[in-house]
Amino acid sequence: MRHRRSAGILLYRRGEAGLEVLLVHPGGPYWAHQDEGAWSIPKGEYAPQEEALSAAQREFQEETGLAVSGPFMALTPVRLAGGKLVSAWAAQGDFDPARLRSTHFELEWPPNSGVRRQFPEVDRGGWFSLAEAHRKLAAGQRALLDELARRLAVGERAQP
Repeated sequence: MRHRRSAGILLYRRGEAGLEVLLVHPGGPYWAHQDEGAWSIPKGEYAPQEEALSAAQREFQEETGLAVSGPFMALTPVRLAGGKLVSAWAAQGDFDPARLRSTHFELEWPPNSGVRRQFPEVDRGGWFSLAEAHRKLAAGQRALLDELARRLAVGERAQP
């Protein structure tokens, strides 16, 4: 069985409260009333011939409206419960979540109504402390936070 692949960027900054990460909330009716465990790093699937870091940069821009150029620190890929492999890179930066601009997808809603509606891929973003991000982030991606915290604590620098 061929597993799907996804690539994303974990944007971080050092704020007054310490290390903070940018997470996004998926748009659409299925996620509208979910919060803890529903957020994600900006990420998306990519084609076999596409380079993963380039895909991560593209997906970040599609989901936030912000272009991130690095330097990037490769994180250990994580496999989600459904089998998808997520490759991620950390990058230091800043972004005002109020300026978030996401691409949209089309979905029949309500189901079996024949009505097709547009929904944003992500409907909001926010900066979270690591403790809060652990609660907000989907369980399969939490290892990315742990690795980022470990690597920044020992002074490892991001690579271009």
